[in-house]
This record gives sequence, structure tokens and C-alpha cells, in this order.
Amino acid sequence: MARPRMAAGALFFDEADRVLLVEPSYKDYRDIPGGYVEEGESPRQACVREVQEELGIAPHIGRLLVVDWAPNPGEGDKVLYLFDGGRLSADDRRQIALQADELRGYDFHNATQVAELTIPRLARRIAAAIQARTANQTVYLEHGESPATGT
Repeated sequence: MARPRMAAGALFFDEADRVLLVEPSYKDYRDIPGGYVEEGESPRQACVREVQEELGIAPHIGRLLVVDWAPNPGEGDKVLYLFDGGRLSADDRRQIALQADELRGYDFHNATQVAELTIPRLARRIAAAIQARTANQTVYLEHGESPATGT
């Protein structure tokens, strides 16, 4: 029986539809706010908890945008969930208090810049999530790609 690790994150936007990316102190690329699902916790609950821990805010976490089967050679099978965090207001952004032991910073970026700032699989997942949000859909991916189309 498979026992994949699960992680969940949120995709946030500003009023210019730029995507929020955080700068983890333990990675050499940008990421989305989120983290691993703990025992007895749903992926959405994990997303809410991780956003509160990492950003110090508790905005509404909306619907599921993406499920991505994304095994990692060093960590084994993983299933990653990406939820719609919506637009963060100026007031929300002023209240952000980064988890100092994990995050060096954050910023909002145009969707076209994401691929330059993060790993390819995450860039594909974010692009798919943006499309899913626009189309009011939820998409299934494998390694950040649609198994039906390979993109």
C-alpha cells in the first residue's frame, strides 16, 4: 500500500494579479507558503496552519486548484495540494509577519517571472493553478504536468 507524504500550500495574489512567493532560508529557490500535512490533519487544515505559521496571517483559504503527484528521489512519493488563497489586501500584506527561522522574505511576482525564480516542477504547478483559478476548475498533475497532455 502506498503511503505518500502530503503537503499543502496556498496561491496568493495582490491587486495586480501578481503571485506571492516566499524565500525559504533552507532552499535555493522561491516557494509558495505551505508545508507538510500532519497526522490527523486534512490538506486544507495543513494549508491554513502553515500560512498562519509562515506568514502570521489567517486569510480565507478557498477551493482546491491543483493536486500534483510529485515523488522525489530523496523523499519518496508525495502528493501536493495547492489551494486558492485569493487576493491579499493591502491590510493583509501589512500584517504579514514572516516566520524568521524559515523565511528570509517574500514578494509578489508576475506569473511570467515565476519560472525564473523557482524549480521547473513548481513553476508548472503554479501556472496550472493560475489557469485552474481562471477557469474555475481543479486540475490533476503528475510532476507538475497534465498526464493527458504532457503540459
